[in-house]
Amino acid sequence: MYLDSAATTFQKPASVKREMVRALELFSSPGRGGHRLAMAASEKLFACREKAAAMFGVDNPERVIMTFNATHGLNIAIRSLAAPGDRVVISGFEHNSVLRPLYALGADITVADSPVFQPEAAVRAFERALDKPAKAVIINHVSNVFGYILPVDRVARLCRERGVPLLVDASQSAGILEVNAGAWGADFVAMPGHKGLYGPQGTGLLIASERARPLLYGGSGSDSRNPDMPPFLPDALEAGTHNMPGIAGLTAGLAFVDGTGTDRIRVHESRLIRRMVKALSGIPGVRVFAAEDPEDQAGVMSFEAASLPAETVGERLDGLGFAVRAGLHCSPLAHATVGTIKRGTVRASVSAFNTAAEIDAFAEAVERIARGSGL
Repeated sequence: MYLDSAATTFQKPASVKREMVRALELFSSPGRGGHRLAMAASEKLFACREKAAAMFGVDNPERVIMTFNATHGLNIAIRSLAAPGDRVVISGFEHNSVLRPLYALGADITVADSPVFQPEAAVRAFERALDKPAKAVIINHVSNVFGYILPVDRVARLCRERGVPLLVDASQSAGILEVNAGAWGADFVAMPGHKGLYGPQGTGLLIASERARPLLYGGSGSDSRNPDMPPFLPDALEAGTHNMPGIAGLTAGLAFVDGTGTDRIRVHESRLIRRMVKALSGIPGVRVFAAEDPEDQAGVMSFEAASLPAETVGERLDGLGFAVRAGLHCSPLAHATVGTIKRGTVRASVSAFNTAAEIDAFAEAVERIARGSGL
């Protein structure tokens, strides 16, 4: 039973595979010719941009940039917004996809630190951090460790009032929560294709502003006499050949989310997580990290079991037929914020394809392990 959708949604709509195979049969490379195979690829690529623009509050599809994953998009955005020594304010729940690029850049990092599942405290922390000038603010919409929904809309308002550029990491929220780059006034919003958008691995989207600067340089299929990258979006940020099978699959994933409705997906995931929280909270020796208000938590939950190392619990759950993730989840800052940095946690995360019966079976497995009768 698959409960690791925060890493990647393993179960995909059938249309995703079908469209990927179709792309292999019908598409060449967009922007690399005027023949029908290239033109068909260009049409699919633009369809993906249009669908994403409509879903994420962008009035111009050319602001939708195709990336390899959210990490790729975050690196583009960080290099576009900050230079060595610049002060950048981040939340205490950022992924290494934010921390490592900032460290590599030599940015002056300020953590707006606040407890988990306390959005009011998070807003106050950002207010204090922005009392001093900052070159940019970066905030994770949903913690990939705890499922904590951070108050992005209110932090975005602070940024607009102070004229500070905003980068939102929507890796765990795109396709599940409302992600509206336009309403936020965000300069950049990065997201993977392979999580809540139900596309394949190796795909991602970056909503970009005119502040964007190239990270990679090479062929773009346009402005070929220019020794630099084209000065316009999306070409400025899309060097090299596009992953058309991936983009076709991502377009199908976007259509699935749009047709199902993010509200419906959110309600389904929230019900499953609350069911999981209730079941696991009743098991002696299990510590669950959960929000009191369901509105503050997405379809991700962490727990500790019976003083066992997280990896041990994860291995035993795998032996019982459950796929979860254990450890630090590439987010040591989040664990340091909550106090779980020494042992990590076991993380369970759901998708539109999980069921209540799977949650009940999972809770029984955790109880077996906690009582010492696992494997």
